[in-house]
Amino acid sequence: MAFDIAVKRVYEPAEASDGQRVLVDRLWPRGVSKEKAELTLWLKAIAPSNELRHWYNHDPERWEEFRRRYAKELDGNPEPLRELGALLEHGRVTLLYSTQEERYNNAVALAAYLTEKE
Repeated sequence: MAFDIAVKRVYEPAEASDGQRVLVDRLWPRGVSKEKAELTLWLKAIAPSNELRHWYNHDPERWEEFRRRYAKELDGNPEPLRELGALLEHGRVTLLYSTQEERYNNAVALAAYLTEKE
């Protein structure tokens, strides 16, 4: 069974089609209340390490290396992956991120990682 994963910026309004909404950032997004975010879960532990996040700094030239390093971190951190996997067994999960960078962010990298591991 293929996972039903969507990726969306946390600043966009919640929609019924989002399914379960999971924030996958280590830091809480500025200016967003917990009520407005309408989260199912804030899964900080699945976010890239602070060191990796700072190294990457949303530099598109570092994207492929970021994905490789992040996948290695995820491989060594099975508990949050199990938690997210349990949600994915029940339908769509929307991975939420806060950066303005829509193509090169940890939620996109995480969605690709999960799809590749299916």
